[in-house]
Amino acid sequence: MAFKALNLSENVLRGVQAAGYTDPTPIQLRAIPVVLGGGDLIASAQTGTGKTAAFALPVLTRLGQHGRARVLVLEPTRELAAQVETAFRDFARFTDLRTVALFGGVGYGAQRAELKRGVDVISATPGRLVDYIKGGELSLNTIEILVLDEVDRMLDMGFLPVVKDIIARCPKGRQTLFFSA
Repeated sequence: MAFKALNLSENVLRGVQAAGYTDPTPIQLRAIPVVLGGGDLIASAQTGTGKTAAFALPVLTRLGQHGRARVLVLEPTRELAAQVETAFRDFARFTDLRTVALFGGVGYGAQRAELKRGVDVISATPGRLVDYIKGGELSLNTIEILVLDEVDRMLDMGFLPVVKDIIARCPKGRQTLFFSA
């Protein structure tokens, strides 16, 4: 089955083709229809099987056009936050959707500027995300889709109280996607 049969938007399909992907992986075949349909999802698949695309492609299709911060992807490490942000940006290259990665170990300047400019998708580590929330620079009340990626690793790293706080700050009616290796 080709990506075209999964009801992704034309602009997202162009991004998939530009990234060089032709056929969806098993996790993508199972997850994309559920995410497109607005359902909550718990999914597990080995590293390297295309989990990021399994949530990024349908999420981008659902977003349509640039608006406000509607998607939060929580990641355990800055490397994963950056990788996920890059994947979203690559798949969204033929749209006007904007992404930002928020993580520590770097200055706040560029991240702050992107937030002020307006983003649709936020890929973040818990600590840096909370910095922006507590500083009054970011609210999660417009989040429609919450992706907890590798959340088991976040919990192993001791982030349970912070993750619970972040989840509580998101609207109750959001779509929640839980992905793990």
